[in-house]
Amino acid sequence: MSKSDEYGKKAHLLIPAGAHTYSRTDEVFPGNAPRIIERSKGVYTWDVDGNQYIDYAMACRSVTIGYDYDRISKAAIEQIHNGNTASKASKIEVEAAEAMCSLFPWVDMVKFAKNGSTVTSAATKLARAYTGKKYIARCKEHSFFSYDDWFIGSTVMNAGIPKEIQDLTLQFSFNDIDSVKDLFEQYKGEIAALIMEPCDTEEPVDNFLQKVRGLCTEYGVVYILDEMITGFRWDLQGACKYYGVEPDLVTFGKGMANGFSVAALGGKREIMDMGGLTPGKERVFLISTTHGAEMSSLGALIETINVYKELDVTKHIWEMGTKLVDGLNEIAEEYSLQDYFYIEGANCSPNFVVCGKDKMPSLEHRTVFCQELLKNGILLPYIAIAYEHTEKEIDAALEASRKAMKAYCDSLNGDVNEFISGNVIKPVFRKYN
Repeated sequence: MSKSDEYGKKAHLLIPAGAHTYSRTDEVFPGNAPRIIERSKGVYTWDVDGNQYIDYAMACRSVTIGYDYDRISKAAIEQIHNGNTASKASKIEVEAAEAMCSLFPWVDMVKFAKNGSTVTSAATKLARAYTGKKYIARCKEHSFFSYDDWFIGSTVMNAGIPKEIQDLTLQFSFNDIDSVKDLFEQYKGEIAALIMEPCDTEEPVDNFLQKVRGLCTEYGVVYILDEMITGFRWDLQGACKYYGVEPDLVTFGKGMANGFSVAALGGKREIMDMGGLTPGKERVFLISTTHGAEMSSLGALIETINVYKELDVTKHIWEMGTKLVDGLNEIAEEYSLQDYFYIEGANCSPNFVVCGKDKMPSLEHRTVFCQELLKNGILLPYIAIAYEHTEKEIDAALEASRKAMKAYCDSLNGDVNEFISGNVIKPVFRKYN
């Protein structure tokens, strides 16, 4: 991995943290992970030294069909040849907006951007303008909504964010409707919006999403569902369709264009139009980005929707996810580790938990497991199934997982540190390096 080390050193010299997403940095992977990727195709990725891996991270879950899927790449390239941008709104921009509004019954208007943080922050701004209130309630179990101050100020990495801004974000617990109601009562008439994912590592139970919908209506709070990960994975119409709930505002990103850079804010016209040009209304500076409606990405978005419809992509993701989950559970049982290694969340986006001797999640033991997978050509820091993951790739992952489970079992019966050849995996959100 000589080239990987060379490029990795350059990356840290030239880029803070060595990458442009904290979840891509070296510290959140085992020490034997590839430091620098050169290219990817389908569900395979190659580092700069030519080492090949089956990729289960899929670019932070943003590639849901496969890297460089020919139809989608071609659609993007066609738009590049149309100029890729324009001095006014483009034809593809209108067509992409029409496609999104037609696809989602709860989206009357849509605004595109290049990343998810932009659209979630825009949603909170709209909610504040619409309600005239200042507080934002966010789900504390959901790990990321935005790099902007309103969210980051509520995490342990709040350096550089004034206390006054930190205090404007409140937190509630997922699947705990009393925590939502208590918050709404404590700050009655002061909360502009509630934002959460429809599902993360825990699925909603007892009609939680619907009950939150009811409370938001009752208390005059804008209901924002962040479908950055769940959208275009749970169902073509997202987790809102899958769980049967309608938000006031909804945000998308990640897999909506199979890895091309586009995110979207959509929702009710009465709220979205506050960023428009209706005469007599106070102006809200919503989203205004030079490259937000880049033609290549929007061409990729439209073709991604077409591919989803024609190939039933989400059905395949669910099926392969279920096969992987069932296989991992069986392997854990073979080693009598089902109380130490388990899967949570929906099968289309499962989360595996690796515990220590105390049966509590352990980053050291997770490092051992992921490290062993990498030795066998499987890049699986978390599980993000794509359409081009077939039974062949699932079987390869399970074969490698059997070896990884053996190493993990041995580490439970000994000194785990003796099984770690590099750094221990670290969480993104921590106070100090």
